[in-house]
Amino acid sequence: MENKKQKALISFKKARSSLDKIIKMTESDEYCIKIMQQNLAVIGLLKSANQTIMENHLGSCFKDAMSSSSDAKKDEMIAEILKVTKMSK
Repeated sequence: MENKKQKALISFKKARSSLDKIIKMTESDEYCIKIMQQNLAVIGLLKSANQTIMENHLGSCFKDAMSSSSDAKKDEMIAEILKVTKMSK
């Protein structure tokens, strides 16, 4: 699972670097479409990182909660997943 976290971290760092570039492009009054293309690339990186983190969560935390004997723990985990998936729409 550590590999997935590393993959997400790389995406976050790339997104941060690209955001710095977007800020400079905007401050320099560069062509709007170029800025939008860079912005969409950042959005893609963040979506990819989010997907990777979700996969990791489902394979570890969620899986552990579902194998628990505690119904409250299971319900809490399901509620968390639903909340996060609603936020991503």
